Amino acid sequence: MISSVRAELSSITSQVEELMGRVTKIADEYRHTPDSQFVTECNSAERSLMTTIRALDRARKHL
Repeated sequence: MISSVRAELSSITSQVEELMGRVTKIADEYRHTPDSQFVTECNSAERSLMTTIRALDRARKHL
């Protein structure tokens, strides 16, 4: 049971990492444009996804 939960958390973490990479790629395309609010919001999303990854890692360690 625990190993399947660890595997599931690992899979979710990988998916979140992929999403973070996609957000970063989009933001990078706009970093040198006047639309700084868009980039600011993308940066916020990146930070939130990183926080999610860290929380999932901590959860996995507590199993």
